[in-house]
Amino acid sequence: MVRLLQIEFIKLWNNRASRVLILSYFILLTSIALVAAIKFDIGPVKFHLAEVGIFNFPYIWHFNTFVTAFFKLFLAIVIVSMMANEYSNKTIKQNLIDGLSKKEFILSKVLTVFSFALISTVFVFVVSMILGLIYSDYNELSIIFSDLEFLLAFFVKLMGFFSFCLFLGILVKRSAFALGFLVLWQVFEGFARGMMRWKLFDGDTTDAVMGFFPLNAMWNLIKEPVTRLEAVQTVADQVGEQIVLDYAVRWYEILIVLGWTAIFIYLSYALLKKRDL
Repeated sequence: MVRLLQIEFIKLWNNRASRVLILSYFILLTSIALVAAIKFDIGPVKFHLAEVGIFNFPYIWHFNTFVTAFFKLFLAIVIVSMMANEYSNKTIKQNLIDGLSKKEFILSKVLTVFSFALISTVFVFVVSMILGLIYSDYNELSIIFSDLEFLLAFFVKLMGFFSFCLFLGILVKRSAFALGFLVLWQVFEGFARGMMRWKLFDGDTTDAVMGFFPLNAMWNLIKEPVTRLEAVQTVADQVGEQIVLDYAVRWYEILIVLGWTAIFIYLSYALLKKRDL
């Protein structure tokens, strides 16, 4: 497996576009630390974003995993381009001629997807830990290491999304069309939600059904963290509103995304096995 992974990373690193996108992705993950430097001093009004509480433990695990998940599109482009290059450069055929089986070929791609998701998760953990230790008002070990399930959800979310991109890359063969299909699928899920809500179900039932759609299931893993922020809760209380939402990571939502991940990987292999290269 190490050999297969090494082959993939050599291919990616020798491709200038992939190298730039990967480096840009990790630079953006690090750039969340720049949020701590945001300050507004307008006369008597002084605002320092880090002091609002976004880097407090354990809230930081929720906030950082939610925000950094938006950057996954950079690696999505790398993954679909990776498959497109295999076809356009005919390296997939050469790999098979050199003795690599189709099963090993797919395994090498899955290992790459897994590595991207794992390295991203570790990276976010390290950045969040450093920011939390610097800015958090709470530094007890029991508080620091609570809510780490958001990191698990982040990893599963990336695995699901990258597996979907891998499948699209194999299905469509061209990166631009694969990314276009990804956008169309997002539009389709939004259209399906609207039609269900209009014609079939109430809001809660629609949300429950949509929770089984792949992109929606991935989105559900980490709920928006803004309304959980203590400052937002305080403002809501002052205006007579009460925000009561469920921010927890649910085990069944993780299982749904893992199920889709397995389906996408299997379909990728089945498609490649059936296709005449």
